[in-house]
Amino acid sequence: MQKTDLHTHTSYSDGHLTPKELLKKASSQGIQVLSITDHDSVNAFEVAKNLAGKFGIEIIPGVEISSDIRDSEVHILGYFIDPQNKELEHYLHFFREERYKRAIRIVEKLNILGLKITMDDVLRQANNSAIGRPHIAQALLINEQVKSYFEAFYKYLGNHAPAYERKVHLSPQSAFKIINDAGGLSFIAHPGNMPEILIKELIDAGADGIEVVHPSHSPERVKFYRGIVNEYFLLESGGSDYHGGKREDEENLGKYFTSAKVVEAMRLRLMRNTA
Repeated sequence: MQKTDLHTHTSYSDGHLTPKELLKKASSQGIQVLSITDHDSVNAFEVAKNLAGKFGIEIIPGVEISSDIRDSEVHILGYFIDPQNKELEHYLHFFREERYKRAIRIVEKLNILGLKITMDDVLRQANNSAIGRPHIAQALLINEQVKSYFEAFYKYLGNHAPAYERKVHLSPQSAFKIINDAGGLSFIAHPGNMPEILIKELIDAGADGIEVVHPSHSPERVKFYRGIVNEYFLLESGGSDYHGGKREDEENLGKYFTSAKVVEAMRLRLMRNTA
């Protein structure tokens, strides 16, 4: 079966590898179709597209956007978007700016807690990419303020930890509209153990599909989400959610993937939408 990975990240957001490095690694794992779904950024797409032929990989433009429903954070994956769509570009720029402001607030909280870290430390880790908590965690680790990347999260940066700061979120409806207006399809990312009632609300709000295959999904969960996809005539996606680096997820790339049929179903849906 052709390996199709529709959920990966690069150094343009919180991934460890450059687009070229990711393509090289994906090729070594037999992946033939790849979507780079960086958080709030589509800047890796052009780089990857120009290199894709060298590695024998088809690149599908993607993005991951944060949303929330009933105070629960939900991530939305967008596929087959136009990376040059002006409205999409406007929103992603806004979210990257908000990420920067959020990082400032987190660093201030960490300083109050007695940790020695500056925004310059974080910016060095981000290297002009969309700033996220992983960059702050890495800065803490390099500054020897924590013993591991994961300690940074469970002690300081996690959702209920003392330095946590909420991101600015769109409503699911707004996220779906931005993606759909950019010519793309919207998917509920890694729903995990999300209650079915919330999934139903997201479907009613306009989701085109659900990420069925993901490292956090057990075989039972995969079967469960595939059942929902069939029941509501939705699309499915899947991938490794590969970041690399300190995430300790090196084995996921090439292990969690979906099929070419999934991509063909997406293309058929897009054709019907524009017919």
